[in-house]
Amino acid sequence: MRLVTFNILHGRTPGDDVVDPARLAAAVRALDPDVLALQEVDLDGPRSGHVDLAAVAAEAMAAVSHRFVPALSCRPGEHWRRAGTEPVQGAAGYGIALLSRYPVLDWQVVRLPWFRLPLPVWRDGRVRRWDDEARVAVLARLETPGGQVTVAATHLSLLPGWAQYQLWRLTRRLAPARGPVVLLGDLNLTGEAPARVTGYRPLARHPTVPVEAPRRQIDHVLLRGWLGAVRATAAPAMALSDHRPLIVDVTGAPGTPG
Repeated sequence: MRLVTFNILHGRTPGDDVVDPARLAAAVRALDPDVLALQEVDLDGPRSGHVDLAAVAAEAMAAVSHRFVPALSCRPGEHWRRAGTEPVQGAAGYGIALLSRYPVLDWQVVRLPWFRLPLPVWRDGRVRRWDDEARVAVLARLETPGGQVTVAATHLSLLPGWAQYQLWRLTRRLAPARGPVVLLGDLNLTGEAPARVTGYRPLARHPTVPVEAPRRQIDHVLLRGWLGAVRATAAPAMALSDHRPLIVDVTGAPGTPG
C-alpha cells in the first residue's frame, strides 16, 4: 500500500508560474499512490483554468473513489468565504481532496476550529493585517485487501499553536475509529509536534519545504495502530508545487505486530 500526501499549490509550477493539468496528471502517475491526500486544490478556479484538479488526479491514479472538500468558496464577483461541506454550483472552491484505489465505505467532513480574528504581521517593511483561512478535514473508511482502514486528510493553520489545537480536535474526532488510522496532510508543524499532539507514529521523516533544497518537514504521514512494515519512504521533487510530496510504502496488513 502506497500512502502519499502532496500540497500541490493549486497545480502551479513556481518556476514558470504556469498551471498545467497535464503536469499534475504526470506527477500523480509517477507517484503511483494507492491513497493520496492533496492540499491547496482548486475546483473551477480562474487561476487554475477552471479545472477540477481533484478529478484530474483521480483519473491519473485510476482512483475508484475520491472527494474534494472546499475550505473556501467564491462566486463570480464575490470574495472568498468559508465554504460549506459540499462544493457550491457555480462557485469556485479551494480546499483538500482524498483519493483512493480502494472502495470507500463512508465519508465524513470535519470543519476545524477557525481563528477568525485578524493578526498583525510584518511584511514588506510594514505591519499588515493577516486573516487565517478556514480549515477542514476529510475522513474515509476504506475496504483494503488487508481489512478496513480509516484515513484522514487535512491542511492545518499557519499559526503553530492553532495548528496544534486543530490537530488535537481532529485526533479526538478520530478516537472512536476501529482498526488502523492514517492521518496525512500539510500540518504546518515541524519536528515531533504532530506525534506529540496525536500520539500517532510518524511513518516518514523527510524535509518537504522549500522544494529545491528542503530543510523542514511540515507534510506528514502518521499512523495509529498497525498497518504492516514500512518498506520505503521518499520525498522526491516533482514538476510542480513549492512542496515535495511525502511517500510511504507499507505492507498494508492491519492488525497487531508480531
